[in-house]
Amino acid sequence: MDLIIKNARIVDCSQDFIGDIYIEKGIIKEVGLSINIDNIETIDAKGLLVMPSFIDTHAHFREPGLTYKEDIETGSRAALRGGYTGVCLMANTQPICSSKEVLGRVRNREKELGLVDLHQCVSVTKGFNGKDLSHLDDFIEDERLKAISDDGVGVMDSEIMYKAMLKAKEHGWIIMSHAEDKGFSDIDMKIAENIMTLRDIYLAKETGARLHMCHVSTKEAIKYIRDAKKCFSNITCEVTPHHICLTKEVNNYRVNPPIREKEDVNEVVKAIKDGVVDCIGTDHAPHTKEDKEKGSPGMVGLETAFPICYTTLVKSGEISLNKLSEIMSRNGAKILGMNKGRISPGLDGDLVLLDLEKKVVVDSKEFHSKAKNTPFEGKEFYGEVQMTIKSGRVLYKN
Repeated sequence: MDLIIKNARIVDCSQDFIGDIYIEKGIIKEVGLSINIDNIETIDAKGLLVMPSFIDTHAHFREPGLTYKEDIETGSRAALRGGYTGVCLMANTQPICSSKEVLGRVRNREKELGLVDLHQCVSVTKGFNGKDLSHLDDFIEDERLKAISDDGVGVMDSEIMYKAMLKAKEHGWIIMSHAEDKGFSDIDMKIAENIMTLRDIYLAKETGARLHMCHVSTKEAIKYIRDAKKCFSNITCEVTPHHICLTKEVNNYRVNPPIREKEDVNEVVKAIKDGVVDCIGTDHAPHTKEDKEKGSPGMVGLETAFPICYTTLVKSGEISLNKLSEIMSRNGAKILGMNKGRISPGLDGDLVLLDLEKKVVVDSKEFHSKAKNTPFEGKEFYGEVQMTIKSGRVLYKN
């Protein structure tokens, strides 16, 4: 698809200027001050901000098996409404994504829909059983596979995690860790996160495997990651929008890891400013009203992530728009090996148009997700997604 966007404020991790963008055959061809080509679709973006589309390193689309909560189409449309064109999906489908069959079903649906680019994780252990790694041999030749994770179940056996990291190192996979020592889950969830964070960092140091720490939420875990990054470079981490803007003292909505104290939130924000935090992972976790009432942890996040992060981090003066683009676009794309994340010739023509002055009042009835489980109902933020462009095609328009 060929497209020109004119008169936009163009912002990514390294630039901020008023100009034009030319997309040819789905790829950014030119970025400049005055681009004029006859007989081509043109969008006048005067007064709007154009950023690279966002990349989510952590989400759940529930297909196959739990499509009463979400499916790949509704999850993808929620992503587009939130400005996302790349999403990494966890393996906690039903059945668990431990086989080529399940992985193929997700990929076939992705191709059929043609909405957003998906990276589906395969489980670390077969069926999340915590001990069997044999299924990983089936994916050795799979060049598309980027990451493996046992998601919220985790790998409790340290020897198994060590062996998994050796295999991941050998085949270039990322181990995505939900840090929770289940022996402490009913005692102290902070201890549970902190102990497992330390263990996985140590094993990553010993094996050289690429380790990605999911939804980091405690000040201690941030310190461990900060210290580790000073010594070796195979560790990345994400934080969620809700762990940036909510505190236990004000809103203790049930998520896992839990909403933390103010001192933890302050340390998370400091780590974003210092570059310790690599990216934003929404942990988009769709649940029905009935499942939430039964205690299911999690919230939907794709459709509210940008206004929450922009308002909490940029409008408040904590970071620049360039930094926000780095953690919402560039770094996630780099971690997942996507040809996106910056506005530069040769990269995918995936962009998001935003109105920073537009006040957003969260109304879950407007969500494109099947799920409405959010603690932000009725809350006000700034920064509305006006349009999401994927490979030069407008796939969402407000």
